[in-house]
Amino acid sequence: MNWTAYVDGYCERTAPGLWGEPLNDLANLAFLVAAGMVWWRAGGQRIGRVLAALIGLIFVASSVFHLVATRWGAVADSAAILVFTLFYAAAFPRVFLQAKAKWSWLGAPAFLAVTGASAALGGGLYLPALAGLAGFAIALAVKRDPYWLHFTMAAAVFALSLSFRTVDGVICGDFPAGTHFLWHLLNAVVLYVVAKAMIGKTEEAPAPETDAEASV
Repeated sequence: MNWTAYVDGYCERTAPGLWGEPLNDLANLAFLVAAGMVWWRAGGQRIGRVLAALIGLIFVASSVFHLVATRWGAVADSAAILVFTLFYAAAFPRVFLQAKAKWSWLGAPAFLAVTGASAALGGGLYLPALAGLAGFAIALAVKRDPYWLHFTMAAAVFALSLSFRTVDGVICGDFPAGTHFLWHLLNAVVLYVVAKAMIGKTEEAPAPETDAEASV
């Protein structure tokens, strides 16, 4: 496989070159803003800072891909998104459902298996993420956890984002700039919302008992 092969998958790009997608490149800054806001919101919380760093990684990988437009850049872009998603899938049962750590991590391989099956069946790589957000919202609504609203909003915004990503290649004749930049902008919102929800839920967790308290 030629990893340096040129990739032209978006309306905006018409030729090789670092500035072939200026609108998509600028829209990537939304990920950087989201990462900064999550880092600020996290304070000293470890899981929040990890989420902020992973969003920052998405910013870097997506920026590189839309600048160089090569196959290796595309793989790096997809990999950064996958790393964030797998981390979140593994952390969600622990943070929101109080699952034990030895079981919570299974969320990552389970999501990876569903994504692989979806891709093999022609459902694409992102439908499982949309289904996951909807599933999180339903699970929390059943528990009457107010954070279900966060995931409902995230699912709705991601559905809109995915529609813009899908139609990008269809409307080139009428709108040469395409709509992929809206995929970036709306996904940054989704990442911020789900990260903020996890930070908030983690903050609500009761502090562990000290030895003195446990002995009373």
